[in-house]
Amino acid sequence: MTYRRKRCSIVNVSTYIEMCVIPATDMTEEGFLTRFSAELRREEMELLSKARTGKKERPVKVLQFGEGNFLRGFVDYMIDIANEKGKFDGDIVLVKPIEFGTLDRFRAQEAQYTVSLRGIVDGEAAVQNRIVTSVTDVTAAYEEYEKYSAFARLDTLRYIVSNTTEAGIVYDEDDRLELCPPRSFPGKLAKFLYERYLHFEGAIDKGLVMLPVELIDDNGIRLKECVLKQADNWKLEEEFKIWLNEACIFCSTLVDRIITGYPGEEDERLWEEWGYRDELIVTGEPFALWVIECPRDISGEFPLDEAGLPVIYTDNQKPYKQRKVRILNGAHTSFVLASFLAGNDIVLESMEDETIFRFMKETIYDEVIPTLTLPKKELCDFAEAVIARFHNPYVKHALLSIALNSVSKWRARCMPSFLEYIEMNGRLPGHLTFSLAALMAFYKGTEIRDKALIGHRDGQEYRIMDDMPVLEFFAANSGKPSAQLAQSFLGNEEFFGQDLTRIEGLVEEVAAYLDEIADQGMRKTLEKRF
Repeated sequence: MTYRRKRCSIVNVSTYIEMCVIPATDMTEEGFLTRFSAELRREEMELLSKARTGKKERPVKVLQFGEGNFLRGFVDYMIDIANEKGKFDGDIVLVKPIEFGTLDRFRAQEAQYTVSLRGIVDGEAAVQNRIVTSVTDVTAAYEEYEKYSAFARLDTLRYIVSNTTEAGIVYDEDDRLELCPPRSFPGKLAKFLYERYLHFEGAIDKGLVMLPVELIDDNGIRLKECVLKQADNWKLEEEFKIWLNEACIFCSTLVDRIITGYPGEEDERLWEEWGYRDELIVTGEPFALWVIECPRDISGEFPLDEAGLPVIYTDNQKPYKQRKVRILNGAHTSFVLASFLAGNDIVLESMEDETIFRFMKETIYDEVIPTLTLPKKELCDFAEAVIARFHNPYVKHALLSIALNSVSKWRARCMPSFLEYIEMNGRLPGHLTFSLAALMAFYKGTEIRDKALIGHRDGQEYRIMDDMPVLEFFAANSGKPSAQLAQSFLGNEEFFGQDLTRIEGLVEEVAAYLDEIADQGMRKTLEKRF
């Protein structure tokens, strides 16, 4: 006899068997009894709650649109530390801003949860666990509109945090004020701010600070533009728009931390280790950076940096974005395709490969950092942190995942360093030039199947994912001689925004690399050249 378990509350063995088990074919009787014992321990283990954490209730200062892993492992984690160190003294309410999904787990645990950061700290692998108590409540904008909208009238509220994905900060001309709530995030925010404006009769000191972390350029500026458009579309009074400009602050932010989410394969082990059950665990890396660009300085009232947190307040975040894109993202894009063709599958494996590691490090220090404008020490410190992150033994970052859309990524992440290096030195940067050849070698394939170009490594297929014009270009041109392929690819202004064949010697150098890779393989070419 075999059994399948149905989800239910466990009372004892007999009632469990009677109520929760049906004949099936996927579990032996011994396996069932083992599973039953695990479920019994799970049910008996205390669920994390405010009583368990000893949460101190504080004034609600932050309303957060989005209850996902990133915000909880980044913003809420930082505010929790600032509370502990006496630098903030404020609680957060999470808003579920979409119609689908449930807040049941948050309510069961009274919004208490654990953040487990895993990575390299001071040169050693380390795990840092913290129970976060900065979140005091949750609400749903659609299912609990009255509770949600009441926060607009809350005297202590000061900050709006959001992470509604890149598609969230978009103006919807068909959104309507009378909806409860409006459909779009900018619509929801515009109505929320309007209700606050009305309740406090336009009091300047009741404006809010917006801190969006959506991964788009100038996210605060874009959000403000959408809110003002919504106000115009709804024909709201001019005084409200004046209040938006004078009383409210829309900050643009840059955020950086890898959040790996819920540890589904090891949650029960962690519960046993910690002595409590937590179904909201967030895992991530120790590294973090939050750059906040403010039209008006908020560092005095939101002093997370004084709590020792990696928060930078500035009136220009662009140098920090440039640093991240060119060093962190640029390093990824410059080495991953060569590393994959050399036989590696994940970033950590690449870092343990002496040839790939040397290539990556020389690219960063010799060809990228010299083109950046921040102080060299800051850039080198950031680079060392990036290299430590790449060595994180807890993150299995697949090279093929990073390889997605590599042509546009090379243009955004590597090409600025490539061009500036040439302008500064009057010659081609060897490593970044090779990265172009490695990209072309990786993209070699003649068959498009299920919206992917099919490449081959050591006789095994791999899927190349990119925009269809890119895939169609390589499918049509991969069989041509290297010089002809390089001429066509580098001269494609749709891919690069300019004709790279005009750079002296580039076509010849890339073609020579391609011929070497085809003749000797990626690894031998790297070992010989670098």
